[in-house]
Amino acid sequence: MIRVKLPLHLQRLAGIDGGSGFVSVEVSGPVTQRSVIDALEEQFPTLLGAVRDRSSGRRRSLVRLYACGEDLSNEDPDTPLPEAVASGDEPYLIVGAIAGG
Repeated sequence: MIRVKLPLHLQRLAGIDGGSGFVSVEVSGPVTQRSVIDALEEQFPTLLGAVRDRSSGRRRSLVRLYACGEDLSNEDPDTPLPEAVASGDEPYLIVGAIAGG
């Protein structure tokens, strides 16, 4: 099981009330950003299109993706995630970016 940390606005969209904001998803095959987000969208259909664009599959510009303290937002979505994430020891973080001026 992969642990995924969601920002508050995505927790609400997914219907996750309170708690830590962590959800667990099961990924079959290689653990990549794409496979984790696929599993997340399958488990929580209301998140479809919230993390990545529905038509292009590209990450939304105000969403950042982290694992093991590294920003993976601009990495290839099919690159395997670190073993610590794949084993469930470390979470995969989906973070809402701050914008403004």
